[in-house]
Amino acid sequence: MPRPRRSTPRPRPADPHVGTEIELVVGPVAHGGHCVARHEGRVVFVRHALPGERVRARVTEGGNRYWRADAVEVHEASPDRVAPAWPQAGPGGVGGGELSHVALPAQRRWKADVLTEQLARLARLERDVTVEAVDGDDARHGLAYRTRVDLVADDAGRAGMRRFRSHDVVPLDAMPLATEDVAALADAEQVWTRTWRPGQRIELVAPAAGGRPLMLVDGVPWHRGRPDSRPTARRAVAEEVTLAGRTHRFRVAADGFWQVHRGAPALLGDAVLAGVGDVDGATVLDLYSGAGLFTVPLAHAVGESGRVIGVEGDARGVQDARRNVHDLPQVELHLGAVDQVLADGDAADGALGAADVVVLDPPRAGAGRTVVDAVAARGPQRVVYVACDPAALARDVGLLGKHGYALSALRAFDLFPHTHHVEAVAVLER
Repeated sequence: MPRPRRSTPRPRPADPHVGTEIELVVGPVAHGGHCVARHEGRVVFVRHALPGERVRARVTEGGNRYWRADAVEVHEASPDRVAPAWPQAGPGGVGGGELSHVALPAQRRWKADVLTEQLARLARLERDVTVEAVDGDDARHGLAYRTRVDLVADDAGRAGMRRFRSHDVVPLDAMPLATEDVAALADAEQVWTRTWRPGQRIELVAPAAGGRPLMLVDGVPWHRGRPDSRPTARRAVAEEVTLAGRTHRFRVAADGFWQVHRGAPALLGDAVLAGVGDVDGATVLDLYSGAGLFTVPLAHAVGESGRVIGVEGDARGVQDARRNVHDLPQVELHLGAVDQVLADGDAADGALGAADVVVLDPPRAGAGRTVVDAVAARGPQRVVYVACDPAALARDVGLLGKHGYALSALRAFDLFPHTHHVEAVAVLER
């Protein structure tokens, strides 16, 4: 007979090291927004520091294998240290601005070093990487680039963001990474001064090309200070992207996926089109196709005699994509998890068919072995991989290498200034 379960779980003992302050000499950068240091033989992943600095750090997470810590005082500063562009993202603050103490050129070198190290370690490739800035970002000091901002109300009803690696909410009175239009929407709807219900989610969206902004609260459109519960209430925004001299218009669910940097859709679209090359009359497989950011320009690139097959797992994304490609008969869309759609296509005598080129833009976890194997099985001459995580990209480049694909081009973009995130577009050829 099994023993009865305890009515209340036994509390875990507090880690005695958390809160301890230690002196560190900071080592190299590592994937994840921290640097590596050592304390009495133990590895410490320290945030809000720079390589070469001597700092006093407060332990935030202990453990037998390694610790995490925040640099709370700098004794010897790096020449790349600047006054934080977003102090509320500093030690103990919100996540999403962990590099705001680093000069913008040094942020890009940081990200290039991480991408270079991940390619060497996981893909066994030695590659010099340069992370490119987006036009206008330096003039704006790396601020005011996000067209989408997600907030949550704290226990007192104040809008804010979650503390790094925590469910606690830090109240804010501004979000300096937001575009001017998002900031204006927040002010108009009194986001920072209104008392919200604790736990409410607030989403602010303002299209980069000047389309009408929109705010959702717990998924419900909000207008003039109150929920807009009408069946006809607007739940989507209109985006415009100009590529190769042609302006494409997209309908995107306000809470659906779209690149958050004001310049990212055009920058990535241009990089993908350059990566696929001349595909007139070709068959292109567009995986993780979302609302069709790449699908639409690819359809124009393949022409009426070509074919673009989009695969996306999010139903809203596919619904938006169907509207965005309604006048492009060469596009075929499939709803479902990418690995499963590819497997089902194989099982149905190759219903999806072979592909001349594959474009994929997976989530942060990357494509993984199952999808990579299915891509390679279709025999494309070229694979264009859009990645938002250096480790996932390097792993999948290594997997594609085992199928005979070599990395022929790689561009990296600083689409998330003041954070450790970096976007890359890799081209692999058979």
